[in-house]
Amino acid sequence: MKGHFYRRGCTCKKKNCSCGSKWAFVIDIGIDPVTGKRKQKTKSGFPTKKEAEVAAAAIIHELEQGFYIEESCQTFADFAKEWLPIYSEAKNVKPGTIRVRLHEIGKLLPYFGQLKLKDITPKRYQECLNDLKDKGLADSTREGIHRCGRMILRKALEYELIKKDPTEFAYLKKDKKTIEQLEEEEIPKFLEKEDLALFLKTAKEHGLEHDYLAFLILSYSGIRGGELIALKWKDIDFVNHTISITKTLYNPSNNPLNYQLVTPKTRKSRRKIIVDEEVIDALKEHKQVQEKVIERLGKAYCNQDFIFARMQRYHGYPIVIKNIRDRMKRLLRIAGLNEDLTPHSLRHTHTSLLAEAGVSLEQIMDRLGHTDDQITKNVYLHITQEMKKEASQKFGELMRSLR
Repeated sequence: MKGHFYRRGCTCKKKNCSCGSKWAFVIDIGIDPVTGKRKQKTKSGFPTKKEAEVAAAAIIHELEQGFYIEESCQTFADFAKEWLPIYSEAKNVKPGTIRVRLHEIGKLLPYFGQLKLKDITPKRYQECLNDLKDKGLADSTREGIHRCGRMILRKALEYELIKKDPTEFAYLKKDKKTIEQLEEEEIPKFLEKEDLALFLKTAKEHGLEHDYLAFLILSYSGIRGGELIALKWKDIDFVNHTISITKTLYNPSNNPLNYQLVTPKTRKSRRKIIVDEEVIDALKEHKQVQEKVIERLGKAYCNQDFIFARMQRYHGYPIVIKNIRDRMKRLLRIAGLNEDLTPHSLRHTHTSLLAEAGVSLEQIMDRLGHTDDQITKNVYLHITQEMKKEASQKFGELMRSLR
């Protein structure tokens, strides 16, 4: 294999160099498939000729074995831009996920943005993760950033832009937590049945436009907020008392005109839910009110069949999640309940009440559109564990009454 070794930048031009210049090498590494010309690899900065020879020999060995990779000089920022559409198309991800990935890439750019991919070492990558923790980012946030960085750099490895994956042995530092902290994290906040009854009563008496119906459906079905506001009248079967979940509404800007209807979170999320007669009656009542508004407004109402459509400005366009969150906070305040609860808390409330009613975990997961969800399992186990304690106490009381 052709090549040679030399002192790069030597000014003294002596056999026994005295100017302190470093050793370098140039070796042939094959033929450029595009130009047909030979390709050469140059590397410098070696204190001795022997070290340069060792480094060259390593490359020659890789070439002979057929696993030599010419690492790219492309920067992390440039490759991340290329990666995002590849990831989007391959995974068929939803707009919301792309938004999250962009945010995570933004957190990595201050560390690697202008670095060449080949210069991102395992040490540098680990220092980035450690620094993110020192800045106070939550564990879940750092897990997402690490997941994103790993996907990008593994794709670079797949494309043979780098020789090794610098994220392979990376880890996330986590603080040790007390048992109380772990229990608080594992069990999400939800309403007890008495509090739910109070909340719905408050919504009925003090709720604004379509508040009661929205929170009744969320509580009695366990559907997600995005699934709720995407509902159309064609999704309701008034005869069989079912709601079909086939889509979710995505609108991060909360612009009434700028929304997207996308497929549900997972394949399992496409489902048909049987609901109580009280929900069907409330839907019928709402439909009658809405039909009168449509008749009154005529062409001014943009009828797209949405159940939770705006009745004031932008008539007929779907409401947004922020609207649901703000309305819920208002009603919780009026009812004197925990204002930290969210529309998603009603999904956990639905889980807890189904568990209390004796419904199996498998049936609950199917109703919620889950294939596997640890939070749902934790809520279920928390409720059923309390029921087991109660059963044990009743047994003990029964036996003591016989003495």
